[in-house]
Amino acid sequence: MSRDDVFRTAQPQLVDFAFDERVAAVFPDMIRRSVPGYELVVPMSGLLAARQLTGSPTPLVYDLGCSLGATAIATLRAADALGIEAIRIRAVDDSRDMLDRAQTLIDDHRVEFIEADVRQLPLEPCAAVLMNFVLQFIPPEDRTGLLRKIHDSLAPEGALILAEKVRSDDPEEQAFNDAAHLDFKRANGYSELEISRKRSALERVMIVDTPAAHMKRFAAAGFTRCRQWYTCLNWAAFIVQP
Repeated sequence: MSRDDVFRTAQPQLVDFAFDERVAAVFPDMIRRSVPGYELVVPMSGLLAARQLTGSPTPLVYDLGCSLGATAIATLRAADALGIEAIRIRAVDDSRDMLDRAQTLIDDHRVEFIEADVRQLPLEPCAAVLMNFVLQFIPPEDRTGLLRKIHDSLAPEGALILAEKVRSDDPEEQAFNDAAHLDFKRANGYSELEISRKRSALERVMIVDTPAAHMKRFAAAGFTRCRQWYTCLNWAAFIVQP
């Protein structure tokens, strides 16, 4: 695993964060050291998606914003462990650099890689949609429309499984979560300069919501069953169903 040093050296001009070749090369280390609970959220997301395939006539799963395909791999492993034979995964990302690297890591005929903007991609009927740490990078005005499209593609007993960075309306709670998250990154070896540079690069491209705002948006998109199954500081995961 290549170590993340993307923001260690000074850049000629600070630009917005992008999932480019430099990030793709170190992404597993970057996200593991930056997102508390990532190594639990990914396998659990895969397990929840695989469970949707039990008895489903629709064996298709979408992994939207798949990056290097970690959640797709987790879904395949969970399906194999549960004895689910019929499964197809369409792993979608708009970063060619991410997909190129993902295809070197996953050699499985059940996974199809697609380069596309998830807002524009037509979705076929499916049993589950995975979308981990993706909605926060979608412009807020496009989020309900994307969720509505996902809702309309899901089988009646299907599910959207997603994780997001979130924020609190309570200033004291938000200050506590922010401070603990900073210490988490420091403990994982990031310098103050790296933390500051990455924050500056992300601030215009990653816009986070409160859990309540997510729940309201899920309902507006047509989902009737919404459950927050994981919380850790500024991070949360949800499973929502038609």
